[in-house]
Amino acid sequence: QVQLVESGGGLVQAGGSLRLSCAHSGRTFSNHAIHWFRQAPGKEREFVAAISWAAGRTYYADSVKGRFTISRDNAKNTVSLQMNSLKPEDTAVYYCAGPALPFRVFTTRDGIAYWGQGTQVTVSS
Repeated sequence: QVQLVESGGGLVQAGGSLRLSCAHSGRTFSNHAIHWFRQAPGKEREFVAAISWAAGRTYYADSVKGRFTISRDNAKNTVSLQMNSLKPEDTAVYYCAGPALPFRVFTTRDGIAYWGQGTQVTVSS
């Protein structure tokens, strides 16, 4: 059974930083990109970032480009999201996600087969 477990959320002031981690188990994502999505109250779940497992290529939503950095540790089966210069509009539940198909990056939830339970990030102004 696939498990994706997020950690590292919390409350931070605007301009601050947080680091989220996603530990995955239960299957090999050797050719799959691990994604981060987020969902704010009353809004659709939106793509944040993704990293290809083999090549380490990274992809970002325009709203976080230059502030967030996604990385992975293959030996530990973890993916991290370093979030700097946080803004109140970054407040959301952040989800780690794995697609069903390899070699693809999905910027909508349609291609996502596996979700973590989510971790709350709150940025105060």
